[in-house]
Amino acid sequence: MPVDGYSAAPFALDPESVATLDAIREAMLDPSSRRIGRLDQWGLADTYETYAEIAEYRETPIIMADGTQIDAALSIPRNLAPGQTCPVVVMPAPLVTIGRTAYLGMFPRLALGGYAVLAYSQRGLAGSGGEIHVAGPQDVADGVEILDWLTGLEGIDADRIGCFGASYGAGTSLLLAAKDSRVKAVAGASAWGDLFASLYENDTRHTAAFEALVALFGEDRCSKEFRVVIEKIRNNIIDDEVKEFARVRSPKQYLKEYNDNNLPVLMTTYWHETIFSVPAVVNFFKDLQSPKSLLVQIGDHGNGELPGLLGLIAKPTETAYRWLDHYLGGTAGNGTQPQFGVRSEYMHNLLSELSHDSWEDYVLPRKRFHLGAAASSKADATMAEGQPQPGWTRSLNATGESTEAVVAPQLVKTGLAERVGLPHTYKTTAVDRDLAAAWTTAPLEQPMRVQGELELRVTVKPQAAGDATIVAYLMDFNPATGNARVITHAPYTLTGRPAGQATTVTFPLQPAHYVLGEGRQLQLIIDSHDPFFSDANTTPSTIELSSPKSTEAYLDIPLAPLP
Repeated sequence: MPVDGYSAAPFALDPESVATLDAIREAMLDPSSRRIGRLDQWGLADTYETYAEIAEYRETPIIMADGTQIDAALSIPRNLAPGQTCPVVVMPAPLVTIGRTAYLGMFPRLALGGYAVLAYSQRGLAGSGGEIHVAGPQDVADGVEILDWLTGLEGIDADRIGCFGASYGAGTSLLLAAKDSRVKAVAGASAWGDLFASLYENDTRHTAAFEALVALFGEDRCSKEFRVVIEKIRNNIIDDEVKEFARVRSPKQYLKEYNDNNLPVLMTTYWHETIFSVPAVVNFFKDLQSPKSLLVQIGDHGNGELPGLLGLIAKPTETAYRWLDHYLGGTAGNGTQPQFGVRSEYMHNLLSELSHDSWEDYVLPRKRFHLGAAASSKADATMAEGQPQPGWTRSLNATGESTEAVVAPQLVKTGLAERVGLPHTYKTTAVDRDLAAAWTTAPLEQPMRVQGELELRVTVKPQAAGDATIVAYLMDFNPATGNARVITHAPYTLTGRPAGQATTVTFPLQPAHYVLGEGRQLQLIIDSHDPFFSDANTTPSTIELSSPKSTEAYLDIPLAPLP
């Protein structure tokens, strides 16, 4: 049930990548000169010829206690001496139709680094039997059985087991490590910290992302428990069953286990991540007391690691190799030491990287920008430091129509374009001011950076009913062209209030790291509909935004001159 305007398959690999992985798999299963020679067209023949000399690859189903067959592939170094053991990397699959095959491009680097590798598709995914449980207790129990099977093999060092996973595989890896202390390190790309926060932000459902994930799972393969939860979320029934479903699947619930076991955790995410909550990843990272590293990049879910999964150089996978080497004793990362703390790119400089010891060191102090009234001849208002601006009211027409301002025109793909230097351009001067309100700062007198966490306060009064949804966007606005680029955003849904009652709401926007040039302006837009989110508004109706005395409206921005 894809949301209108959004693809049902935002995570699909392009045909060339699929063809590459198919050819790699055939060459690994049959390392003949003919099969390996086919890889010449991608420049990979030498890589997989070397791989075939140093490792043995086989596809081996693993049967669970209940008879379910898990599709798995195992790589073991050749020529281990009698009694010699090697570290192993366990790789639960990302949420793609090809399952564990997505990792085949990483096998040569890991094999050259002295690792055994076990990649598998979780229950119900790709070639595995059973039903999909979404990284639930059954999937964790399967992971434990897989470790039992793996550690019974000759040559495997049971004291040097690590996990790498992307997306669904990252969550599975973290949850398995919470249950089984044999996992000595985890590297998770595009991971989640709190599944509930990823589905339900500021009382607003992430409808487009949720339906895209459900479509990729395939409802006919989902467990009964998951199908019930799907229908409840679709019908906005966010009850204890839904919350418990998300709770047991959230790494943040297992902080005690990670901290008690001193588990080293590497996580990567993106500033414009549309699938899993960035604030939840940050909060999980902050609460971890074990060795930890967080990489935040330009783009959206999975954008950075995809080349690495295909065997190319990519920051998330290079970081993961170094992380695993440090704790498991392999050499896939070429001897480079891992980095701890926070590493971040800033929009839109792909070559940028800042390092900080902690999130607290990373964030800038916030400056308070007060939202003002629009002048009589102006459609827009100003926002500025200084004195609070009480007494104004502005109205939004809630029609169910979207304005030019949206989180992302496409899931994942908008972020991918952004990552290669083509961020989406918004014509905010063309946004219908009956549907949205805007506030703009004076032009910046020097280059500035937004770096850290933001917070918005405004008073909301829905006229027709007690529920209302607003969506706020902070833009980088170019006054010379009328064009803008999105810096960050957040929705908020007000529920359970009497119609006509004004309520002051304070809520966080997604954290951001963005550099603005001299002469640019910060622009806040608030509207009532974005197809990315669910919409609680009665349509048509009117929503009033206001700034009463003593609870004046503001936007706190972590803003400072560019060093």
